[in-house]
Amino acid sequence: MSKAILAVEDEFLILDYVADILTEAGFEVITASNADEAIRVLEARTDIFALLTDIDMPGSMDGLRLATAVRDQWPPIHVIVTTGKNIGRSLPPDTHFLPKPYTANALLSMVHRLH
Repeated sequence: MSKAILAVEDEFLILDYVADILTEAGFEVITASNADEAIRVLEARTDIFALLTDIDMPGSMDGLRLATAVRDQWPPIHVIVTTGKNIGRSLPPDTHFLPKPYTANALLSMVHRLH
């Protein structure tokens, strides 16, 4: 089973934190700073089992629109959405929510449940 996770976050320190946690846990982490980069990665790779995305990001779509696109185009990929703000609308079906700030244990617990 693939151990590749795509992490999408526009805050570099948070993205670096997430990548470190997941890498130390044995996962391959691919990073993107916005949804447009994430879509390019998803189109190029077939080994990603999970997407972790922040909601608030610059670019052509936010994290909820990215989650919906992934649900529609790559349904086997598990989607985890995260934010420190009120979501304001419902999550796409079969999407998991991880509220910010989250601990390393909370992140790993969710990823291990999906893997």
